[in-house]
Order: sequence, then structure tokens, then C-alpha cells
Amino acid sequence: MAQHNAFYAQSGGVTAVINASACGVIEACRRHDDKIGKVYAGHNGIIGALTEDLIDVSQESDETIAALRHTPGGAFGSCRYKLKDIETHRAQYERLIEVFKAHDIRYFFYNGGGDSADTCLKVSQLSEKLGYPLTAIHVPKTVDNDLPITDNSPGFGSVAKYIATSTLETSLDIASMCATSTKVFVLEVMGRHAGWIAAAGALAGEGEGEPPHLVIFPEVAFDRKAVMARVEEAVKHYGYCVIVVSEGARYEDGTFLADSGNTDAFGHRQLGGVAPTLAGMVKQDLGYKYHWAVADYLQRAARHLASKTDVDQAYAVGEKAVELAVAGENAMMPTIDRVSDTPYAWEIGAAPLSEIANREKFMPKDFIREDGFGITESCRRYLSPLIQGEDFPPFDNGLPRVARLKLERVERKLPVFTL
Repeated sequence: MAQHNAFYAQSGGVTAVINASACGVIEACRRHDDKIGKVYAGHNGIIGALTEDLIDVSQESDETIAALRHTPGGAFGSCRYKLKDIETHRAQYERLIEVFKAHDIRYFFYNGGGDSADTCLKVSQLSEKLGYPLTAIHVPKTVDNDLPITDNSPGFGSVAKYIATSTLETSLDIASMCATSTKVFVLEVMGRHAGWIAAAGALAGEGEGEPPHLVIFPEVAFDRKAVMARVEEAVKHYGYCVIVVSEGARYEDGTFLADSGNTDAFGHRQLGGVAPTLAGMVKQDLGYKYHWAVADYLQRAARHLASKTDVDQAYAVGEKAVELAVAGENAMMPTIDRVSDTPYAWEIGAAPLSEIANREKFMPKDFIREDGFGITESCRRYLSPLIQGEDFPPFDNGLPRVARLKLERVERKLPVFTL
């Protein structure tokens, strides 16, 4: 088989372990140098392909690529940019083919979530529609854990570990001061439509009365009266109340508690501010002193507290993506398949993108407690293995050591393209 080049890019919100997937892809490509020549990374995702802004990964040493495994963020730059349908935006698809032809790219690896899976599926169809041989494989990633078919999504386990740990630690802080100070603490976590991250906060406590005292999911309609009653009950019984709330918390009619009124590049409503909104309700209805925090980027950037399970799985899906590609598979995504809960065991499988793109996986009803404010034992059995193990990065002068890439650009061969 002739040797051809590969394209790798990162898309959407980055995670603590997306670069571990990049490491898996690149190292696997280097092992298959009989089929794969150079690896070109798209600067800022698919935009790098459209604008011919390519990074020559072959210029990076083996040591630097290995260091990606313990480096958070998106090493090659990410983006929120979704390709439209080929009929109305044919010029973009023709441009991709021009760039791929100019640089002899026949392998396409796109690392992202549900919208990225859709982009990868569309790119995979280029071969048939525009007559260019191209193998496209999606590399899963999303802290939201909402990709279907795969048991869990790389990036989620580390966020879950961070949120569970933060909930535990801040609960101890609030408990120590509640007699004379703060009575209610609200932690806002990511999760637009699915409450997986909020559920992870519940891992902080196991017994009766242990915080968090309320978990508020997008899947359960927000009832202000019921929530305030539970807050008051917790304060009376335990002296304080800890709440973990998903950014996607919504009323019965589907309205978000914290809708900014804007949309992002994917057309999603921009959220943020549910913690102060909820804290304001507590003050207004109950008069308790409160504090709130928004985990925001901290939760998805905390590589220093990554789950070893998550790191290993992130690397494995990147590696598997290359194995699928060189085997001639197309329009596929590596999946994480759970073999058992106790002892926890998993393996890597694969599923067609047509069954994944533009679909979301929500919290199952049997994972949410009957009262709607916590998780069940089956949910705990699902979540607990995903936060197991520590994979600390090396430290220099008290700070984590991260990969420092050259990011050398590939010489452009085509005219400038305007998005």
C-alpha cells in the first residue's frame, strides 16, 4: 500500500485529556509509517484545513509528543465551527479536497464531541460525492459525557473527579463555618442538556445528610418551591446546605434558569450564571447567607487531578482511530465498552458515525433518585470507576510540566480561502 499523509484536528471545548488522544493518534501513526507519512495538524480545528493552516507534527520530537499525554488544553488549537450541508456550502467541501490533494492527505482524524462527529461524517462522504479517496475517523471527546453508544466519553472522567473532589473539599469548608457564617453553597457545573457532571458531584457523599444535599439536573424540571423546601430542610437538620447545579437547569416549559439570550457557533444557547441565580432565590426566599462558584474552565482544564482511567481511555481511542483507518474502515468512531463494574474492566470497540452524529445521551431515569435531587446506587456504580486512579503530571518548580510544541507551519500551496 502506498504511503499517504494524515490530518488530525481538535474541535469544540477542550478537556484535560484531549491531548492524550492526540498523543495516541500521533504515536500510532508513527508506528504505521509504511502507510502513513507525515501527520499534519489543523490549526484551530477544521478551520486549519479550510484555510490551509497546517502544522507539521513531524517536526516535534518523540519526547514532546509523549508529553502531550499530561498536558491539558488543545495543543493544536480548537474551534467551534460546524460544516453545513454539502449542497448549500459546496465551496467549503471542494476547498477541503483541494487542500487534501495538495498535501496528499488521505487520512482524517477529528477529535471532538457530537457536532464534531457530524463534521467527520460529512467529511467521510467526500470520497463518494467528490471522487477523492479519504478515510475519516472520529476520535471521541466531551466532558458532557453525552455521546451515544460509547459507555463514557474521554474527558468526562477527569471532570467528574474534579467536581466530586471540589464538592467534598468545599463542603468541609462550609461545614466548619456554618454556625456563624455561610449556610448555603452553590456549585455550578457544565452540562447543557445532560446532567452527568452534576451527578458526579454526588460522589462526594455517601451517607444520610452528607453533602451535596441537592443535585439539580437538566433532566428534572426545576421547581423553585420544592428546591427551597429542601434547602431549608438541610439547613435545619445539618446546619448548612451544599447544592451542585447543572448549567442546563430548566423549568417545566424548557426555559433555562440562566439563558444569556445568545447562541454559540453551533447554534446552542449560551448559558452561565445559574449559580448566582439560584443563590439569589435562596436569599430572597429563605434569607440565608450564601456563597456560589462556577467551575467553568477550571473543571475541564484540571489535568493535575485527572482520572487515570480517563487518561488511559483517551489515549486508547486515539490509538484505535489509527488502527481503524489503516484497516480501511471509514466513518467510524472508537468506543469505550464496559466489560464489568466490579472489578472495573473496559475494552475499545467501534461504531458507525451514522449512529452517533447529532445524537445525545441523557441521564437514564434509573440513575436519578426518585425525589429528583440525587443519584441512585446504579448511577454510583456507573460513575465510581471513571474517577479511579491518579496520573499526576511531572512538576517543575512547583508547577505542572507541559508540552511545548514548535507548531511549525506547512508551506501553503493554494490561494487564500475566506471562510
